[in-house]
Amino acid sequence: MTAKIDIDALSAVVGTRYPAPFDTPCRARERRRLGDAAGLTQFGVNLTRLPPGTWSSQRHWHTSADEFVCVLEGELVLVTDAGREILRPGDYVGFPAGRADGHQLRNEGSADAVILEIGTRGPDDAAHYSDIDMVAPAHETPSVYTRRDGTPYPAGPRTGP
Repeated sequence: MTAKIDIDALSAVVGTRYPAPFDTPCRARERRRLGDAAGLTQFGVNLTRLPPGTWSSQRHWHTSADEFVCVLEGELVLVTDAGREILRPGDYVGFPAGRADGHQLRNEGSADAVILEIGTRGPDDAAHYSDIDMVAPAHETPSVYTRRDGTPYPAGPRTGP
């Protein structure tokens, strides 16, 4: 048995489970779950392609998960509380757990961008969305989102292009 992951053999997960209208800028996002393919359980690794006009996510931060991103191809705009910053191939960014500074990557260019995303996994992690009234509560499936007051958004299917 080989430990090498055949990326071409992995199914791409396209779109998002965000409720409307928050799903719109992330619908063309394409992830290949490398960590799952390797059987990893303590952290996730995704190879993510962002076509022009696509966002990696809504701007968010995690309560107990660290995140790390490496830009492999293309140009992206990192959006945080500090503003906007251009990222190019070979740039790296990290987001410590519990830091309430939402982040996202936007492809505002004319070519696809590719990133490697790495993040810790844990049952007690929640995600808070900085610019919209949305939370991904801890201990919930990824398809369950609530408003900040705990009122759930209707669960729906993954939306894609």
